[in-house]
Amino acid sequence: MARRRKSSPRRRSRSQSLINLAESYAYADVLTSGVMGTSPLGFVTGKADIVMQRVGSYNQLTGNTSSMELVGTDQISLADITTSPGESFNAMQSNFQSNYMDMFYRAAAINVGFKLGKRLLRRPISNVNRNIFKPLGAGFKL
Repeated sequence: MARRRKSSPRRRSRSQSLINLAESYAYADVLTSGVMGTSPLGFVTGKADIVMQRVGSYNQLTGNTSSMELVGTDQISLADITTSPGESFNAMQSNFQSNYMDMFYRAAAINVGFKLGKRLLRRPISNVNRNIFKPLGAGFKL
């Protein structure tokens, strides 16, 4: 019996796709804006601003009517998570519960939009990749 011929190993593309990078950033924006209330860049570079602050005013007739309240939970950053994880995760949980349907619809629209756009622009994208980026030897493609 004759030996079976081995198939040659497939080469992996060494270039990064700019369209796939844009799609990934769009998904990251949906997640961070829905859960953290900020952009992916704001999540990484934001400052720690969750603090307990006295809210209210002093009334001479009834006495002190002020109370302590958490301030700064509208935008959660990485620094907030490291400095006060309990309050950050509680704020993230409440943001997710109030925004999950909007996040779902936005993610579905991104998915459909990128699939449709890639399909409709397949020939122009391959033309640009073949005639511009490949001869330049740039490490990316559309």
